[in-house]
Order: sequence, then C-alpha cells, then structure tokens
Amino acid sequence: MLSRRGFVGSVLAASSLAACAKPKADLSHLSVAATAVPHAEILKAIAPELAKGGITLDIKIFNDYVQPNLQVDQGLIDCNYFQTLPYLEAFNTERGTKLVTVAGVHVEPFGAYSRKYKDINALPNGAVIALPNDPSNTGRALILLHKNGLITLKDPANINATLKDIAANPKNFQFKELESPSLPRVLSEVDLALINTNYALDAKLEPKRDALIIEGSDSPYINYLVARADKKDDPRITALAVALTSATAKDFIARTYNGAVIAV
Repeated sequence: MLSRRGFVGSVLAASSLAACAKPKADLSHLSVAATAVPHAEILKAIAPELAKGGITLDIKIFNDYVQPNLQVDQGLIDCNYFQTLPYLEAFNTERGTKLVTVAGVHVEPFGAYSRKYKDINALPNGAVIALPNDPSNTGRALILLHKNGLITLKDPANINATLKDIAANPKNFQFKELESPSLPRVLSEVDLALINTNYALDAKLEPKRDALIIEGSDSPYINYLVARADKKDDPRITALAVALTSATAKDFIARTYNGAVIAV
C-alpha cells in the first residue's frame, strides 16, 4: 500500500505524463478559493507538501459563500474549500450548477453568540435572534435552537427547515435573517446571533469559550474540497485532497484551533 507521501508522488507523476500529452496545460499551478479562517490557513499549512511535488497553490480568499462556487463553476478557479454538503446541494439546486465533493476535511461546530447575555436561558421574551439567510445554514441554526429547547420545530431532522417550520416559539423570539459574513458585525445590535465558525474565528471569537450553545463534535456538517464534475479527477486536485487529509493537516488543525475545528 502506498503511503500518503508516495501517493502524492504518484499523482504528480501522472501529472507529468498528462503534461506531455497536453503541453498547453499548466499542471504545476492549482487555484483554490477559500474563506480566510480556517480554510486558507489550513491550505497555507499544507502548501509546502504540495510544493515538494511541484504544485504551487494559488489561494484565493473570499468573504462570502457565493462567488467561490460561481467562479469554480465558470472555470475561473480550479476548486474551492469552504462549504458543507447541505450548502453545496442547496446551491446546485438554486443556481443550476453541478459542483461535486472531492474530499471531506473537517467539521466546524456551529454556535450561538451574544454580547448581552452569558447564559442562553437569560434571553428575554421578544429577544432578537440573527440567523444566516442561506437555506442550509438557516436550517442548521434552527436545529441548534430546537436541540437547546429555545424553539420547537415541526421536523427537527429537516436540515432545510425555515422560519415557517417553527411549531412553537414560547418566548416570542424575533428572527432576522442576514448574510452570513455580516453576523459577527451585528452581534452588538441583536440579543443572539448564530454564526458559522469560520466567520466567528475571523472576528476573534473563540467558539469553545464564547458560544452560549454549540454543536457537538458529532456534527454532520463536514467541510469539503469541491470541484466541477469534469475536474474531480484532475491529478492536482487529487493531490490537494490527499494533502488536506494528511497527518500534517490533521496535526495543524489540532494544534491551531483548540477544538473549534475538528479534522475528520
């Protein structure tokens, strides 16, 4: 059985053969879209391993979840690394794209934060709660609130739940659906905000310390490396998938994020 290093070498050897067949292809360069934290940081940590095999990573940092998918679909960027499968499936359905997962890398437990309260049970009647406005993350936020007894959903297993699926709201919470990147910025203006961990970390929040409620390490929301279907087996992307799931990547994640990011 090949080691991960040996496999990466084999992949790169395949890249060299492909380069001979298609002299115009640049198989030494791979562009990947990512959010700044933790995805770009993880990519930078494993870039030296890829460089040893002749692949230079060009990391494109985005602060939203839409452009990274659109630009990969349009062929402007080779692949991306920032999203969960429910988000990808909802995006493909809504936008008509056909992006596919290549490898699952890590989980970021999703949490709820407040500048005004230190205990989730202290939220008053009529408290204003901010949620991400994209379908998969809205459902994820509502499920977390349901699991912690703040609301009751008609179907707690429905990952695409919306505000219309709330069966009981005993404290009459008011919900605001906002763009995910803006949630840390409005934290002082609302009573509670449900924030994706990458944006929480970027805002210097410490999920394990600052979140009033948070998903467990068994969260099914794995973050994936994603590409177009016709590029899924590109040897450079295969090499990146190997590097992202290597011991080097897992050690970096464990050392750096204190449980806020968990390698799978």
